[in-house]
Amino acid sequence: MNMRMAQFGRTWLEKVKRFFRRAPQREQPRSARVGAWGEACAVRYLEQQGYRIVGQNVRPNKHDELDIIALKAGTLVFVEVKTRKRDDFVRPVRAVDAAKRHALNRAAAAYVRRAKNPDLFYRFDVIEVVGQPETKEPPTIRHLENAFAFESRFYFPAGAR
Repeated sequence: MNMRMAQFGRTWLEKVKRFFRRAPQREQPRSARVGAWGEACAVRYLEQQGYRIVGQNVRPNKHDELDIIALKAGTLVFVEVKTRKRDDFVRPVRAVDAAKRHALNRAAAAYVRRAKNPDLFYRFDVIEVVGQPETKEPPTIRHLENAFAFESRFYFPAGAR
Protein backbone atom coordinates (compact mmCIF):
# COMPACT_ATOMS: atom_id res chain seq x y z
CA MET A 1 0.00 0.00 0.00
CA ASN A 2 2.79 2.46 0.86
CA MET A 3 4.48 1.76 -2.44
CA ARG A 4 1.27 2.52 -4.28
CA MET A 5 0.76 5.79 -2.34
CA ALA A 6 4.34 6.88 -3.01
CA GLN A 7 3.92 6.10 -6.70
CA PHE A 8 0.62 8.00 -6.85
CA GLY A 9 2.20 10.99 -5.12
CA ARG A 10 5.15 11.05 -7.49
CA THR A 11 2.93 10.77 -10.55
CA TRP A 12 0.65 13.53 -9.32
CA LEU A 13 3.58 15.80 -8.58
CA GLU A 14 5.07 15.19 -12.02
CA LYS A 15 1.73 16.01 -13.67
CA VAL A 16 1.47 19.25 -11.73
CA LYS A 17 5.02 20.24 -12.63
CA ARG A 18 4.38 19.49 -16.32
CA PHE A 19 1.15 21.52 -16.22
CA PHE A 20 2.87 24.60 -14.82
CA ARG A 21 5.82 24.25 -17.15
CA ARG A 22 3.52 24.35 -20.16
CA ALA A 23 1.19 26.99 -18.79
CA PRO A 24 1.06 29.89 -21.24
CA GLN A 25 2.37 33.23 -20.11
CA ARG A 26 -0.46 35.53 -19.19
CA GLU A 27 -0.76 38.70 -21.17
CA GLN A 28 -0.10 41.91 -19.25
CA PRO A 29 -3.22 43.84 -18.34
CA ARG A 30 -3.86 46.89 -20.51
CA SER A 31 -3.15 49.28 -17.65
CA ALA A 32 0.32 47.76 -17.17
CA ARG A 33 1.08 48.03 -20.91
CA VAL A 34 -0.08 51.66 -21.00
CA GLY A 35 1.97 52.44 -17.87
CA ALA A 36 5.09 50.88 -19.40
CA TRP A 37 4.50 52.89 -22.58
CA GLY A 38 4.16 56.10 -20.55
CA GLU A 39 7.39 55.37 -18.68
CA ALA A 40 9.21 54.75 -21.98
CA CYS A 41 7.93 58.11 -23.28
CA ALA A 42 9.10 59.79 -20.07
CA VAL A 43 12.57 58.22 -20.35
CA ARG A 44 12.94 59.46 -23.95
CA TYR A 45 11.81 62.93 -22.87
CA LEU A 46 14.26 63.06 -19.95
CA GLU A 47 17.16 61.92 -22.13
CA GLN A 48 16.32 64.64 -24.66
CA GLN A 49 16.42 67.17 -21.81
CA GLY A 50 19.94 66.09 -20.82
CA TYR A 51 19.18 63.76 -17.90
CA ARG A 52 21.15 60.56 -17.43
CA ILE A 53 18.90 57.64 -16.48
CA VAL A 54 20.30 55.82 -13.46
CA GLY A 55 17.49 53.30 -12.99
CA GLN A 56 13.97 52.31 -13.94
CA ASN A 57 11.38 50.49 -11.83
CA VAL A 58 13.79 50.37 -8.90
CA ARG A 59 12.60 48.58 -5.76
CA PRO A 60 14.87 49.67 -2.90
CA ASN A 61 12.64 47.82 -0.42
CA LYS A 62 10.00 45.16 -0.84
CA HIS A 63 7.01 47.52 -0.70
CA ASP A 64 7.84 50.56 -2.83
CA GLU A 65 8.97 51.30 -6.36
CA LEU A 66 10.60 54.30 -7.99
CA ASP A 67 9.58 54.64 -11.66
CA ILE A 68 12.67 56.50 -12.87
CA ILE A 69 15.84 57.69 -11.18
CA ALA A 70 17.75 60.28 -13.18
CA LEU A 71 20.81 62.46 -12.69
CA LYS A 72 21.37 66.00 -13.93
CA ALA A 73 23.79 68.69 -12.77
CA GLY A 74 24.55 67.14 -9.38
CA THR A 75 20.91 66.45 -8.58
CA LEU A 76 19.46 62.97 -8.15
CA VAL A 77 15.89 63.12 -9.43
CA PHE A 78 13.24 60.59 -8.40
CA VAL A 79 10.56 60.68 -11.09
CA GLU A 80 7.01 59.41 -10.71
CA VAL A 81 5.27 58.88 -14.06
CA LYS A 82 1.50 59.16 -14.36
CA THR A 83 -0.02 58.07 -17.66
CA ARG A 84 -3.62 58.77 -18.61
CA LYS A 85 -5.65 58.47 -21.77
CA ARG A 86 -7.16 61.93 -21.30
CA ASP A 87 -6.99 64.71 -18.75
CA ASP A 88 -10.33 66.40 -19.43
CA PHE A 89 -11.63 65.81 -15.93
CA VAL A 90 -8.55 65.81 -13.70
CA ARG A 91 -4.79 66.12 -14.17
CA PRO A 92 -2.75 62.91 -13.72
CA VAL A 93 -0.60 64.57 -11.02
CA ARG A 94 -3.65 64.49 -8.72
CA ALA A 95 -3.06 60.74 -8.36
CA VAL A 96 0.11 61.51 -6.39
CA ASP A 97 -1.69 61.94 -3.09
CA ALA A 98 -0.27 62.06 0.44
CA ALA A 99 0.01 58.27 0.73
CA LYS A 100 1.83 58.01 -2.59
CA ARG A 101 4.18 60.86 -1.67
CA HIS A 102 4.98 59.12 1.63
CA ALA A 103 5.71 55.85 -0.20
CA LEU A 104 7.97 57.68 -2.66
CA ASN A 105 9.78 59.40 0.22
CA ARG A 106 10.30 56.05 1.93
CA ALA A 107 11.60 54.44 -1.28
CA ALA A 108 13.92 57.35 -2.09
CA ALA A 109 15.33 57.37 1.44
CA ALA A 110 16.00 53.63 1.22
CA TYR A 111 17.69 54.12 -2.16
CA VAL A 112 19.89 56.95 -0.87
CA ARG A 113 20.87 54.94 2.21
CA ARG A 114 21.71 51.93 0.06
CA ALA A 115 23.80 54.17 -2.22
CA LYS A 116 25.74 55.28 0.89
CA ASN A 117 24.36 58.87 0.89
CA PRO A 118 25.98 60.28 -2.25
CA ASP A 119 26.95 63.93 -2.00
CA LEU A 120 24.13 65.16 -4.24
CA PHE A 121 20.95 67.17 -4.03
CA TYR A 122 17.70 65.20 -4.23
CA ARG A 123 14.30 66.10 -5.58
CA PHE A 124 11.00 64.57 -6.66
CA ASP A 125 9.54 65.24 -10.10
CA VAL A 126 6.27 64.09 -11.64
CA ILE A 127 5.89 63.53 -15.36
CA GLU A 128 2.39 63.43 -16.81
CA VAL A 129 1.98 61.49 -20.05
CA VAL A 130 -1.39 62.02 -21.72
CA GLY A 131 -2.16 59.88 -24.75
CA GLN A 132 -2.55 56.32 -25.95
CA PRO A 133 0.01 53.91 -27.38
CA GLU A 134 -2.37 52.84 -30.17
CA THR A 135 -2.64 56.30 -31.71
CA LYS A 136 -0.15 57.82 -34.11
CA GLU A 137 -0.14 61.26 -32.56
CA PRO A 138 2.58 61.90 -29.97
CA PRO A 139 1.56 62.10 -26.32
CA THR A 140 1.42 65.31 -24.34
CA ILE A 141 4.20 65.32 -21.76
CA ARG A 142 4.29 67.69 -18.79
CA HIS A 143 7.32 67.73 -16.50
CA LEU A 144 6.65 69.09 -13.01
CA GLU A 145 10.04 69.69 -11.45
CA ASN A 146 10.37 69.66 -7.68
CA ALA A 147 6.74 68.54 -7.39
CA PHE A 148 7.03 67.90 -3.64
CA ALA A 149 9.73 67.87 -0.97
CA PHE A 150 11.27 65.18 1.19
CA GLU A 151 9.32 64.66 4.38
CA SER A 152 11.22 66.00 7.39
CA ARG A 153 11.51 62.53 8.91
CA PHE A 154 13.59 61.45 5.91
CA TYR A 155 16.14 64.29 5.99
CA PHE A 156 19.70 63.06 6.08
CA PRO A 157 22.23 64.39 8.58
CA ALA A 158 24.83 66.74 7.10
CA GLY A 159 27.68 64.45 8.24
CA ALA A 160 26.17 61.49 6.37
CA ARG A 161 26.69 63.06 2.96
